[in-house]
Amino acid sequence: MSNSLSDPEVVIEGESVPVRIRRNPRAKRISMRADAVKREIRITMPHYTPTNVALDFVEKKREWIATRLNSAPDIAPIAPGSEIAVEGESHLIEWREEWPRSIRCGEGMLRLGGPRESVEARILRWLKGEARRIFTKEIAHYCDKAGEPVPRLSLGDPRSRWGSCSSRGTISLSWRLIMAPASVRRSVIAHEVAHMRHMNHSPDFYAWLDFLFEGNRKAADQWLKMHGTGLQRVGR
Repeated sequence: MSNSLSDPEVVIEGESVPVRIRRNPRAKRISMRADAVKREIRITMPHYTPTNVALDFVEKKREWIATRLNSAPDIAPIAPGSEIAVEGESHLIEWREEWPRSIRCGEGMLRLGGPRESVEARILRWLKGEARRIFTKEIAHYCDKAGEPVPRLSLGDPRSRWGSCSSRGTISLSWRLIMAPASVRRSVIAHEVAHMRHMNHSPDFYAWLDFLFEGNRKAADQWLKMHGTGLQRVGR
């Protein structure tokens, strides 16, 4: 929740950027996120912290905020002639009206026909279908390894997280992970399955995650930090 009906704003390199302030009774300190996609600053802080302290914190971090906001690449169009990643590999979108409407994926190409104006919608629908198919299989794989029942999969498009696991037995994942390399996607899925046993980020949780996940989770985390904003720009 913000401190007032309207969120404060700060000017960063000539751009007026809103500061979304959320007070959390469990927070022990001020934390900040600069969202390059939504063009906003998000502050989480203890409930007793005055708003001016948060704004002073923002002022001290101006250079860092500017760097983060400038890290967003241009919006990536989904159109004939453009490229889009599928499981970490770039694919050229090839379209001819007389080709079949269904999407064929192979040899670094996504080929489809039908109306040009629906190309973006059909590719997004195909990507989400691939995401549900592959994520479902991989959740089952890690649940089998963990000895856990397979939870319900909720596919969404959150901007601030790639996955979550609820205590009610649902794993939620961003469909955009289908564009990331397989090792990155599998790291996120294994992370959420590990939460079925440990609903925290304790040493026990990470030890369990390292048992479940066959790859380098730190390298996967670093990839998402470097390239996650680019995934968020596709089709916006």
